[in-house]
Amino acid sequence: MTPANAGPQLVVASRDNPLVRQLRRLGAQGTAYRKLGQFWVEGEHLCRAAFERQLRPALLVVSESWLPHLPAPWIQRADRIVVLADRLFADVSTLESPAQVGFVLDLPEARPAQRDLPTVVLDRIQDAGNVGSILRSAAAFGFPQVLAVQGTAGLWSPKVLRAGMGAHFGLHLAEGLHIDQVMALGLPLVVTSSHQGVDLPGLGLPSPCAWVFGHEGQGVGPALLDQSAVQVRIPQPGGEESLNVAAAAAICLYSSATGMRR
Repeated sequence: MTPANAGPQLVVASRDNPLVRQLRRLGAQGTAYRKLGQFWVEGEHLCRAAFERQLRPALLVVSESWLPHLPAPWIQRADRIVVLADRLFADVSTLESPAQVGFVLDLPEARPAQRDLPTVVLDRIQDAGNVGSILRSAAAFGFPQVLAVQGTAGLWSPKVLRAGMGAHFGLHLAEGLHIDQVMALGLPLVVTSSHQGVDLPGLGLPSPCAWVFGHEGQGVGPALLDQSAVQVRIPQPGGEESLNVAAAAAICLYSSATGMRR
């Protein structure tokens, strides 16, 4: 059954179709979006999050069995609809349980980092789950700009998108930055450290500021540490050596957003 007003459709049943190869590449290769200028979001939740932010999918991709369930507004906004046989959608999907629907979206145009915005800086964070989780915290606690220094996991990679759970669509994101581009913002840098610095609870924090979270093993690099206005640590009375960087970021951004003061 085909929904009314479904617009132009292409029904695909071959694994060798160029569109299928492109979808497989976008889903499997973490940096394919940089070459193709598009990214892939899979599942009803991420598609709905993109739709609610007024994004227009270049392709709406749906399995044959899920085609009758497509929301009419999604159909009307999509430039093109691609219908895949169920077995083919499962082949394209990167999820253990294929989600049956996905969007191919054009990568946002690169924009320079903006001054005077509460900002999060990611310094060579490697794990996609950590990066996505920090993006969620940034969106939740009012830090609309996230800047990724060179060496950080790709912000628009499939794993980061899944972990971000839609946070991407409400943030100003820039990646591949040099340290000097971060410094040029003129924002005070608040740098996290597991071994030194002032205890976070009760600390007067500058606003706006740029919180800097570093590599899972090495922490924030020396160049950013040297330029920091404040170095903070999170006391851990339980005795653990350090927190996961995404957990630490959530605590720090919450503390900053709620204006903790002495």
